[in-house]
Amino acid sequence: MDPIRAQYESLPYPTRDPADEANRLITGSPSHLDEINHYVFGGQLDFAAPFHALVAGGGTGDATIMLAQQMADRDMPGRVVYLDLSTASREIAEARAKVRGLTNIEFHTGSLLEAGEIAPGPFDYIDCCGVLHHLPDPDAGLAGLTPLLRDGGGMGIMVYGTLGRTGVYPMQDVLRSLVAGEATEKQISLTRDLLETLPETNWLKRNDQLRSLDPGDDAGLYDLLLHAEDRAYTVPEIVRLCENSGLVLTGFLEPARYDPQNYLNNDELRARARKLHWIEAAGVAENLAGNLKTHSFYAVKGRSRKQAVAHLTGAAIPVLIAGDGPGLARNLSPEASVRAEFGGHRMSFDIDPGSAAALRYVDGKTSLKDIHKSVQRAKSGKYISWPAFRESFEKLYVALNAVNAMLLRLDRSAKT
Repeated sequence: MDPIRAQYESLPYPTRDPADEANRLITGSPSHLDEINHYVFGGQLDFAAPFHALVAGGGTGDATIMLAQQMADRDMPGRVVYLDLSTASREIAEARAKVRGLTNIEFHTGSLLEAGEIAPGPFDYIDCCGVLHHLPDPDAGLAGLTPLLRDGGGMGIMVYGTLGRTGVYPMQDVLRSLVAGEATEKQISLTRDLLETLPETNWLKRNDQLRSLDPGDDAGLYDLLLHAEDRAYTVPEIVRLCENSGLVLTGFLEPARYDPQNYLNNDELRARARKLHWIEAAGVAENLAGNLKTHSFYAVKGRSRKQAVAHLTGAAIPVLIAGDGPGLARNLSPEASVRAEFGGHRMSFDIDPGSAAALRYVDGKTSLKDIHKSVQRAKSGKYISWPAFRESFEKLYVALNAVNAMLLRLDRSAKT
């Protein structure tokens, strides 16, 4: 049996218990439906029209279940096609869907490289999360998926990040020399023993990859250090990967992590960074941060980035990924800032002190123009011009979007 298929038959990954579906829905990036709308369809996705998605390399089902559940919650017609080479992983994904009573999923077993034969599409959207970096030829894998997209459709992709995996690949080389050929259980046992006694100078020991690894997660340990096929990417390599497949990159998540401004304190350097093309800036930020373990991003077929990404206008409806506007307004920093921490690096984004007033009306249904009207009424006659309000809200939006907390969709009935 192919060693990669054998790994996931023996150790389905990520580890999931279908019974947990009764208590929570795992969400994340890419492939959250609001993200897809924002970064692929310019905020104009019609939730009443059939939506067809392929999850190429579905694993134990995270993206499949998230997408299918969000579509069901919105009464959105269509289907999610799951494809994975591991029958053991598929069984877990199917069991999770059964617990939730989801009937909008079509399950298939097979390789991503066979997707064109198994599920020819066309698809509005393809999820390929954590798969390309395990292929012998990732470019061929992505190029094989692109024709399955309809024109104007897009993909959500996750690949490993080179700098954030510092120490991983030397350790993989060590383990290939010392434990290759042993039974899976023996490899895991010897690897755990080795990790407990690594010298303080070892790069992997300095990396928090080990601290974030569940001590009892054999599948996670094997996937990290014993995988038969594994590579990582820098931002420029991701750009080339997309270009070679005829895709246009539209955005990285979370945007704040790919902005050099959030790692620089010198005003002159910040001014120079602001002049960079956004892709070049993302590469600079990656090198400054040094801790990006993965890259999650969106790319589209047959459209420009400007056409694909939603923009803040009066017709735009601000959408919060989690929580509610009033609750977030109550928890805003007294210093009028949005704060976040990514991999140990703290970031702060200035907003206007009056932002909470607008945030109270953000409910995922109300356009920015109508939020402005509500704020006007609440101010008891005090006039707030639309340009002034929009400028203030834009600072709030930029801050929350940077940490992937706020996205946009378009209200077709409103005027800009």
